[in-house]
Parts: sequence; structure tokens; C-alpha cells
Amino acid sequence: MPYEIKEQKVLVTGGAGFIGSNLIDSLLLNDNTVVCLDNFSTGNIGNLEDAKKNSNFTLLEGDIRDRETCMKAVAGCEYVFHQAALGSVPRSIADPITSTEVNILGFVNLLFAAKEAGVKRFVYAASSSTYGDHQALPKVEHVIGNSLSPYAITKYVDELFAKNFSDIYGIETVGLRYFNVFGRRQDPDGAYAAVIPRFVSNLIQHQSPYINGDGSNSRDFTYIDNVIQANLLAAAVPSIVFKERLKEYQSSTAGVPEVIKEAAISEVFNVAFGARTSLNELAVAIKKGLTPYDKAISQVEFQYGPNRAGDVAHSMASIHKGKMVLGYNPQYSFKAGLNEACAWYWEKMK
Repeated sequence: MPYEIKEQKVLVTGGAGFIGSNLIDSLLLNDNTVVCLDNFSTGNIGNLEDAKKNSNFTLLEGDIRDRETCMKAVAGCEYVFHQAALGSVPRSIADPITSTEVNILGFVNLLFAAKEAGVKRFVYAASSSTYGDHQALPKVEHVIGNSLSPYAITKYVDELFAKNFSDIYGIETVGLRYFNVFGRRQDPDGAYAAVIPRFVSNLIQHQSPYINGDGSNSRDFTYIDNVIQANLLAAAVPSIVFKERLKEYQSSTAGVPEVIKEAAISEVFNVAFGARTSLNELAVAIKKGLTPYDKAISQVEFQYGPNRAGDVAHSMASIHKGKMVLGYNPQYSFKAGLNEACAWYWEKMK
């Protein structure tokens, strides 16, 4: 990558999670000093097995809902990668209070602490759920619909707070709207497990996976290494380059508000591959990816049921903005990433 974060002190919240732990490994490879903040409500200490062997790594157990913990975590850091959140649309519908406390109060606590500590840039995990009921494809960053779940509301409110803090205090913020991230270390267990690891786990155990709906719903499945690339670029692109590229993007794209030259950086970007796969296509692809390890998997049938509340029918991202401004260039297609994921899960679960 043309721009990199090297030999800096950085904070990764939610660092024991699927995305956070992979991000930590990449940051440590570039000789950064990494602080991981996690309360292990959803994170797994096993994800930090390699990081804990590195003298540049520090684990801080704590909750982002506690302001003092956030202040302690960001002390001396140049960059913040905020991955901590309570994900899952169904979980937010079942318990909107806790999702709101973690995803909004925790976000503001950390953003304020980062502002007070004078961090150079605050990169945070946003969500494709922000697009809500807007049906046009592909999804472009400046056009969203009505939120369909408490989770989606919390992630959109985070974007509003990031923009507000940038306008008022001048802190640079970059939000990354993740589209159905998958790959190594994504947990297949639990009531709110994501679809790919859940399907993989079921098939390895010769159990029939359950598809919500008739299987025609589609998603822009995004391999973890593409997401790590986007995070590192979002932090590393120098401010002057970022603004120049943003102006070029805005001048070349219809309907995008004109950038104010003096304004602090506060932008959101889609992080995806830019293609969509139906759940039926996903089911076939996972079977194909696992069958070389166990021929019996090819005979396992899928079950179908009603759509879940809060789900959108189709999702696919435009990644044009990320390409132009961040230099984002996803290296893994859905198929290539799925083959990597299947191999990883088979090794871990066989």
C-alpha cells in the first residue's frame, strides 16, 4: 500500500473480536505499539494468542461504556481503530437498550477521549445497515433510507456524532460501512452468529443449515483481508491527499455535496467487494468449498423459513469513493475469500 501506519502507538477497541484481532495482527507486523481494549462480552481471548507473544502489544480489559476506561485506553495513542460494538440486527431487536448503550454511549465516550488525547485520526466501524429501506443498487454513501432496526439506528447515530465532533473540535474521523464481513476467526457459535460461519459449522457437522426466506436475498460478502486493507488506508492517507482526492471524487460524481476546503475530515466509505451473492448461491458455494474435505457434505440439504424482521432483501455496495479517496483495492473476491475461509474453518473444527 502506498501509505502505511508504522511505528505508531494505536488503540484497537474490540480487539479480541473477529475483525479487531485480525487488524491487530496487521498493525503489529508494521512495528506499531498496539493497545487492545475489550470487555470480552463477544470477543475471544484465543483470538489474541499471537498478539500476546509480541512485546509491542498491551491488553486492557474494560468497557467502552466507562469514560475513565476510554481515557486510559487512548492515552498517548496517535490513531484509534474503533471496532467495539454489539452487532446483530436480531439482538438489537431483542434488546435495544444494551445495543444503544454500547453502540452510542460507548462510541461517544471513546470519541471524546480521542479528542481529548489529540489523536491524529479516529477510524470506526460503521455499517451497511445504515442504508435501511433504500432499495437502489449499488449503495452509494450519500444516499440512505429509513433504518429498519435499533442496530441500524445506533450505527447511523455514530456517523452523526463523528461528523459533529469533526465540525466542532476538528478531530479527523473516518467511518467504514462494512458489508457482510467474513473470514478467519468469525465465531460460528451463538444465537447471533453470522450466516457464513453458521452455514459452515452446520455442514461440517452434517446438520441442515437454515436459510431465512426463499434464498433469493443477496449480500455483498466481503472477505476479512479487504476490510483490514480499508482500515489501514483510512488511517494512513495523509490529510492533504485525502482532501484533494475527496474533491476529485465529489466533482466527478453527481449529487455529492461540494466539499468545504477548510473543513476537518469526516467521511464514510463503503467497504465491500462490489458484487452480490444470493443465499442460495452462497449455500452452493460453501458446499463446494467444503466437499473436498468431506464428500458427505455434498448431500446435506438446506432448510428454509420466514425472513427475519429488520433484514433487507438485497445489498451491494459501490466502492468507487473508497477507490478514489483511500486507494482501496480489494484483493479477494467472494469466491477466493470463501475458499480461504472454508480451509480455515475445516482446520479449526475437524
